[in-house]
Amino acid sequence: MDKPRLVPIRLDNYKPLRELVFESLREAIIEGRLKPNERLMEIQLAEEMGVSRTPVREALRKLELEGFVVMVPRKGAYVAGISMKDIVDVFEVRAALEALAAGLAAERITEEELDQLERYLVQIYELSEGDNINAIVEGDTSFHDVMYRASRNQRLVQIITHLQEQIQRFRMTSLSQPGRTRVALEEHKKIVDAVAERNVELAQHLAREHIENAEQSLLNTLKEGKETDG
Repeated sequence: MDKPRLVPIRLDNYKPLRELVFESLREAIIEGRLKPNERLMEIQLAEEMGVSRTPVREALRKLELEGFVVMVPRKGAYVAGISMKDIVDVFEVRAALEALAAGLAAERITEEELDQLERYLVQIYELSEGDNINAIVEGDTSFHDVMYRASRNQRLVQIITHLQEQIQRFRMTSLSQPGRTRVALEEHKKIVDAVAERNVELAQHLAREHIENAEQSLLNTLKEGKETDG
């Protein structure tokens, strides 16, 4: 049975209401229950989730910042579309930046940061046993953030941070695919091993390969979706 478009927000969580609304809308976009280019009406969304318009409005602003929603002047909010060109452009840049970050990390990472990476590997493995994609994505994001910091290059960190709004949606979609989380985890382990061994060239190669595999997974998913729709 298909999941409904949206479900009423349950206040059994310590998180602020606006955060729960944001996560609910983001999940609906990622899972395709809110379609690309679909108009998002505040009143309708609020009614479906059983909340007022205020947390919906705040959630839509945050979704816009993360690249999930576009605001069109005098028309309102729409689910952002994903084109093949968008994916290729973003992943070309990201592959280069991730390879650079991993190579620099292999030269400059601290033992404490290596320990953090190992902890995130364990966390992601444990989360992969369940179906909490939001938690998996948070763990994956934190893993990469440690690698960026370990590069000791603030300009690199700033550039990657600027790309995060596009990266995050692609990351959510890619990791939502069956089996991708486990494959990505194995790729992460190899990268950590190369960084720990201070093998710059191998770390760069594995980081680039990891991003290229994520891109291919995402492209395959979109192609399959189009064939199904067609």
